[in-house]
Amino acid sequence: MRLLLISSSTVHGHGYLDHAIPDIARILGTRKRVGFVPYALAGHLGYTVQLHERLSQIGAEVTMIATPEDVRSVEAIFTGGGNTFRLLKALYDRALLEPIRDAVRNGLPYIGTSAGTNIAAPTIRTTNDMPIVEPPSFNAFGFVRYQINPHYLDAEPSTTHMGETREERIMQFHEENDTPVVGLREGAQLLVENGSTTLAGDRPARIFRRGQEPVEVEPGATLDRYLD
Repeated sequence: MRLLLISSSTVHGHGYLDHAIPDIARILGTRKRVGFVPYALAGHLGYTVQLHERLSQIGAEVTMIATPEDVRSVEAIFTGGGNTFRLLKALYDRALLEPIRDAVRNGLPYIGTSAGTNIAAPTIRTTNDMPIVEPPSFNAFGFVRYQINPHYLDAEPSTTHMGETREERIMQFHEENDTPVVGLREGAQLLVENGSTTLAGDRPARIFRRGQEPVEVEPGATLDRYLD
């Protein structure tokens, strides 16, 4: 499989996908027909047009994936961000989960941002999103063997907010689950090729494992030894 799992489609000071375009162009290579999964947001057509306008600048053509048959007509899959629960429910409702999973496992490149990155994991149990709808299951694509927490935020020492930090929420996940979690800060992305995961982008990531101290990893690092 060839995966590019992006924390966020925008980062402060940059336009839509600007920070990730070099890696998107690399994973697409000569492929031009990109199938877009827009169901994390309510405005499917407008979302598809937005991505088409951006990727047309690197020579790609974007069409919406609406049916299982559409998966067979594209050369790559791009799943956008928004609400992860809504996205996963739509994939189940539209019978798209299995066709996309099979196509990607057979070599179709996959790009995800935010919610689209969440669903590359075994489940969506480490999403930040509110459960505004109820999918039939939390089980997702399972392209990687670890969980991902996009938009990972570090605790702010001076804050007066008394709710859980992101780190505390992930540690609560590990009170019930063994699966490692990658805290993926905005500006960071995971590049998965030949079964190996590399941290791309320009921000470090934080890796959480049950019963162990979190580990900081720098861009360019191979993460496999932390995620097995």
